[in-house]
Amino acid sequence: MEQVPYCCNNQVSKSAKLLKSKSATLKSSTTTNGDVVRTHLSKGLSFSKEDRDTNIRRIAFVANLLSRNGVIAIVAAISPYRSLRDEIRHSTNNFMEVYINAPIEVCEERDVKGLYAKARSGEILNFTGISDPYEAPISPELICHTDVETVHESIDKVLAEVLGRVKRLGSIHFRK
Repeated sequence: MEQVPYCCNNQVSKSAKLLKSKSATLKSSTTTNGDVVRTHLSKGLSFSKEDRDTNIRRIAFVANLLSRNGVIAIVAAISPYRSLRDEIRHSTNNFMEVYINAPIEVCEERDVKGLYAKARSGEILNFTGISDPYEAPISPELICHTDVETVHESIDKVLAEVLGRVKRLGSIHFRK
C-alpha cells in the first residue's frame, strides 16, 4: 500500500512557485514548499500522524528561525491537524494561518496523478480528506476559496495581508 500526502498539494506546489515569483517584491522574503522540505529536511518520514507532525514542526522551526532574523517566511504545506497548527501559532513569531479552502470534489478534479481514486479504493493509506482527517481552521487570518478564486487572486490576497502586517508593524515584529 502506497502512502502519499493530500493530492491538492500539487496545486499548493504550483501556487508556491507563483507566490515565490510575486513575493520577490518583498524585501527579505522566502517561500518554503512542503514537498521540497519533505524531500530534504524530512526525508524518510512517512505520512503517519506522528511523522506529519514532525514534518510540520521542522518546517515551523525553520520558518521561525528565518522570521527571527528578519526574513518573511511563507510556507506552502498541508498541515491537517488543528492542534498542531495551534501549537505552532503559540510558539512561532509572526504566525499567519491561511486556509486554502477547496471542496474535496475540486481537489479530486485537480488530481492529475489519480491519487484520490487510489485513496478511495484503499491503495493509498493516510490520505488527507479520504482516510485521514483534515481539520479545518476555526479562525484563520485569511481564507482563500480556490474553487471560486483564481490562483492569482488568492496569491494577491496573501501578499496584501503580509504587506499590511509589515506596514502596520513598521517592520517585522520579533519576539524576545
